[in-house]
Amino acid sequence: MNARASAQPLDVERIRADFPILQRTVRGGKPLVYLDSAATSQKPASVIEALAGFYRSSNANIHRGIYELSEEASALYEEARAKVARFIGAARAEEVIFVRNTTEAINLVARVWGTTQLRAGDVVVTTILEHHSNIVPWYQLAAERGVVVRFVDIDDDGRLRLEQLEQLLRNESVKLVAVTHVSNALGTINPIREIARLAHDAGALLLVDGAQSVPHLPVNVRELGADFLAFSGHKMLGPFGIGVLWARYELLQALPPFLGGGGMIRTVTTEGFTPGDVPARFEAGTPSVADAVALGAAIEYLEATGMAAIRQHEQALLAYALPRLEEIPGIRLFGPVGDDRAGVISFTFGDVHPHDVAAILDQHGVAVRAGHHCTQPLMRRLGVVATTRASFYLYNHEGDVDRLVEALEEVRRVFGVTG
Repeated sequence: MNARASAQPLDVERIRADFPILQRTVRGGKPLVYLDSAATSQKPASVIEALAGFYRSSNANIHRGIYELSEEASALYEEARAKVARFIGAARAEEVIFVRNTTEAINLVARVWGTTQLRAGDVVVTTILEHHSNIVPWYQLAAERGVVVRFVDIDDDGRLRLEQLEQLLRNESVKLVAVTHVSNALGTINPIREIARLAHDAGALLLVDGAQSVPHLPVNVRELGADFLAFSGHKMLGPFGIGVLWARYELLQALPPFLGGGGMIRTVTTEGFTPGDVPARFEAGTPSVADAVALGAAIEYLEATGMAAIRQHEQALLAYALPRLEEIPGIRLFGPVGDDRAGVISFTFGDVHPHDVAAILDQHGVAVRAGHHCTQPLMRRLGVVATTRASFYLYNHEGDVDRLVEALEEVRRVFGVTG
């Protein structure tokens, strides 16, 4: 099924039956309400089986053996790469680099593109919405090479102030704009096409952190106008330990290797080495073959469900959840209201610390995330130390929202929150 064509309502009960962990109980027999998919998603049985099935019947190292198992494992690995390329609309499979996660993908860009292309005084623009993974690597380049890091602020609704970006692009030597597609803390969906146009008109490249968008929205890299896109498998029904860096092929061809070792070379002599072709030159050593195969199975599941349908479903959950939460005295909700918001709800509750909120919710079987969400600059901008975050995915339904609201009423009772 075309991942971007379907917008039929999801059969959530059928979907939930595909996820073994959602059948379990927690905290003395309470049904699990999992509202932490922004941190990691749960896995359907087909993905679990793909992972186990590889080890049962196809386990071998890849690209290095001429026996049947190795050839089969190599084919499965490259089939997974092709599935990723199809899923994100890449021009060719070679543009897909397998890494461990979004963090490694962004660091790869910083260490390979950044160290070869950036000089002292060059500017990397990022935003106050970013995960630390899209801030720290640029600070490291600033310390090592004199690169300048600038931030674009948000307005009080949680949307980027694009006029600041335009001013930076106009007045400074900006070489890269590094921005999240979807905020993991606020759910803000940034206007990537517009940002790409602004960056390219100024001669800058665009790196997009797609960790929260690729699992939840129809994403086509050519339509977005990105130069680099990073995302993680574990947030999109896949296993831990596998992620993706996509980049335009001509960019990858011009870059040196990231790590040195087996698999990334064409020749090695006592005088030096010649790197292999793209993508091999960026995948040194034995890769996470089984995890890549399982990521391919996750993509098949998402495609069969339909990314447009998943997006529509999460919008419906937001439309149901936000008014219910707003009715609770003492709740302060963060993030934009409108179509430019993904299925993430961050909030504070009176003077109760978010960790205490999450602890009581957990006693009711409701799993949420509490903390700064690896977005400390954003928390300071919001004037809070931390928030409680509930995040939705294709397997959540209105009953999960009802359980969240009921558990929050218990928080209000225990701590005497009055508004």
